[in-house]
Amino acid sequence: MSYDAIVLAGGAASRLGGADKPGLRVGARTLLDRVLAACADARTTVVVGGRRATARPVAWALEEPPGGGPLAALHAGLRQTTAETVLVLSADLPFLDRATVRALLDGPGPEGTLLRDADGRDQPLVAAYRAEPLRRELALLAAEHGGLTGLPLRALLAELELARIAGPAAAAFDCDTWDDLAAARARIREHGDVLDEWITAVKSELGIDIAVDIPELLDLARDAAHGVARPAAPLTTFLVGYAAALAAAGGADPKAALSEACRKSAALALRWADESAPGGPGTDTGPGTA
Repeated sequence: MSYDAIVLAGGAASRLGGADKPGLRVGARTLLDRVLAACADARTTVVVGGRRATARPVAWALEEPPGGGPLAALHAGLRQTTAETVLVLSADLPFLDRATVRALLDGPGPEGTLLRDADGRDQPLVAAYRAEPLRRELALLAAEHGGLTGLPLRALLAELELARIAGPAAAAFDCDTWDDLAAARARIREHGDVLDEWITAVKSELGIDIAVDIPELLDLARDAAHGVARPAAPLTTFLVGYAAALAAAGGADPKAALSEACRKSAALALRWADESAPGGPGTDTGPGTA
């Protein structure tokens, strides 16, 4: 489904002492960049808030007046979108993923679908809306109240026919306080998550998007370390990545090229190890032996 995305990155962040919340980092990436990664396939992405460096190109908007609240910000972003479906996100969702975004976009709501968190609370800033009803209701609210400044999001939700879906508990986790930020930073360093988080951070930093088979690369590093020498592990994985990049530049599928380079290098490491084993293939037993 083709869609546009609006990311609300303003607000006073009063519970963070006025800190620049979208610029705070979790896993060495800003909260804003983490949200932008979850909607990377949006046709147009509009960030409503102050301009800053981002990991991918976006359009920028500001609500009028500045600090006018979420509905004013949503209206400012909506003016720069053209898709029939609009994904609306806050900029402080460190664990939002593409699967949750896709579930929202494919949701059953006639006028939109929003995420309901583990405590049963609706999350209107983790939602996909049909653009036409959204524009209609914003216009009606502005006419009724003489503008959108200061109006709460619930004023909009009450007028739209929306579906609710449950997603992963982490998808709705937002960083409103310093304790929330500390919890997010601790979570990504848990044993089951740290490698995925690190690989994602490296890919973002290098501006690449390739599926990485972590177990396959770790197996290769193990074979090189054990069969050749420990420093061979990082050197081999570097060369495998380089070879895969050259193959991809020549038109090969990147994932397949990486897998093939891993296979060849792992087989080479095993052949290398076999030669050093007593009585292994190719062992020179010397003259006069039978």
